[in-house]
Amino acid sequence: MRIFDSHCHLQDSRISSDLGAVIERASRAGVRKILCCGSTEKDWENVSEISSRYEIVIPAFGLHPWYMGEKTDLWLQRLEEMLILNPGSAVGEIGLDHTLEVRNDLEQLKVFSAQLSLAARLDRPVSIHCCRAWGDFLKVLGDIEGGKLWGAVHSYSGPPELVEKLTGYGLYISFSGSITYDKNKRARESLKKVPSERLLVESDSPDIPPSGVNGFNEPSNIVSVVNRIAELREERPDEVAKWTFRNGTECFNT
Repeated sequence: MRIFDSHCHLQDSRISSDLGAVIERASRAGVRKILCCGSTEKDWENVSEISSRYEIVIPAFGLHPWYMGEKTDLWLQRLEEMLILNPGSAVGEIGLDHTLEVRNDLEQLKVFSAQLSLAARLDRPVSIHCCRAWGDFLKVLGDIEGGKLWGAVHSYSGPPELVEKLTGYGLYISFSGSITYDKNKRARESLKKVPSERLLVESDSPDIPPSGVNGFNEPSNIVSVVNRIAELREERPDEVAKWTFRNGTECFNT
């Protein structure tokens, strides 16, 4: 199987110290492409450097809603510079999160919208984080000129009834190790509603290890995610890998 890991954070210190071995294990497991997403201005250079070292890695740069308080006055200018310096890069991880106890929803919307506009202007795909903010997310989508967005919703946690609406906007839907958890019934219902041509798979490493994996997650563990998705959709693992690899290549223009 050839597998496209459509979302992870190789720059995270929990796995970056042993990155050569992490990449080697991923390659042995069949992972052929990895989208490595930056989350804050502080890690964009690391993501760029990792992608230059490993051909398998596709860089993405974005300001995650968790790190809004760390942004500088020049964050958007710096983001554009990073994207231009890395022509094959995506915009991510970006999005909205209403689970944070301390947050500014209007500021989140402003930053998210600015990054979507930048992605549209530079013709780049996006990798989107959305937690319990689906109403605001749909409003942003409705305001997009032309009604289409190029990219993916990562580690999907939304309701099944939103799947058709999101794919109608041109988005791909990605599932992580959380789909292997028995308690995650809503995501499993959503998974069954995603058309094969809009399905993605991800590790989200070093977070969200699949069921049965102890410690930090890494891209090689994505095989367990592929196998569980195949079981839940009553498909063969090689079919899931084939579709998600093709979709990842199309989504992230690789």
